[in-house]
Amino acid sequence: MQYDVALLKDIQPNALKQLQSIYKNGKVGHAYIFEGTKGSGVEEMMRYFTQLLLCEHPIENVPCETCRSCARVKSGNHLNYLEVHPDGQFIKVDAIETLLDELSKKGLEAGRKVYVVYESERLNVKSANKLLKILEEPDGLVTAIFLTKNINAIIPTIRSRCQHIKFQPVSRKMMIMALQEQQVTHSVASTLSMVTANLDEAITLSQDDEFALARKTVLKLVEAISINVHEALLVVHEYWLPTFKEKEQVELALDLLLFAIRDIVTIKANSDGELTYPDMKQVWTQMALNSSYNSLSAQLQAILKARQQLQSNMNRTLLMEQLMLDLQEGKSFV
Repeated sequence: MQYDVALLKDIQPNALKQLQSIYKNGKVGHAYIFEGTKGSGVEEMMRYFTQLLLCEHPIENVPCETCRSCARVKSGNHLNYLEVHPDGQFIKVDAIETLLDELSKKGLEAGRKVYVVYESERLNVKSANKLLKILEEPDGLVTAIFLTKNINAIIPTIRSRCQHIKFQPVSRKMMIMALQEQQVTHSVASTLSMVTANLDEAITLSQDDEFALARKTVLKLVEAISINVHEALLVVHEYWLPTFKEKEQVELALDLLLFAIRDIVTIKANSDGELTYPDMKQVWTQMALNSSYNSLSAQLQAILKARQQLQSNMNRTLLMEQLMLDLQEGKSFV
């Protein structure tokens, strides 16, 4: 079980503060619902809170990381920590019966017991009813954590017996900060924050050589477009087409191209908005000086049109050749 307190503080400061306050004031409840989208830090916060609840020597509402209990939680071998997962479409009664049996065993260690129900919206009526007794009358110190993307999808009898911890979608600013905590450069973090709102996916992409190549190829094309159509077509045939072979790859590349033109518009408007490619600011500034709003708008529309044509399975070579011509037609100098 892994988590990063600094990362959680960046992406979910309110949820972290709320849980730390609950612990500090000795008001740990018997059941919580952690609601948040994938990549918003829900599972990481659950791991943090679980370790805090089971830690033998917490320091300022943070697990000590060194005690025997912390070591067991991190390795996934703590006898007082249990998980329930869906099996197919639902969390089945058998899984709940197994959980209840484990919780009732005398061999468990002294102190609090914690169990986590993943994708808890998949509890059906029968499995939920099995849980109700322990939710209403827990035997000793027992804390349940229900993880879900949508609290309203959880059966009301479960929902009404839990405290709700709401995780906000990760803002672009927070995602950039969180990625930088993971040693991702500001420039790449800025690009990733436009590509996905899922922090886990962004971290994975930051380590992906294919994404790095895609970013480099798109920037090469933008600079070629600013020169002339022949340079642009050369880059398309020598770099773009060999790099982006699958439809999903072309979709991402067109999005990255669109973000580049938006950057140029942002600079031309003297906006303080976060750029997708801050490392290209000097280049974009020169392009902004040489472009009119009308031409940049036409270029944005041309890219969006190409995006639509891609969905209709237009030949990708022809699509890109036509796009280069459209981008040159839309290009005018002030």
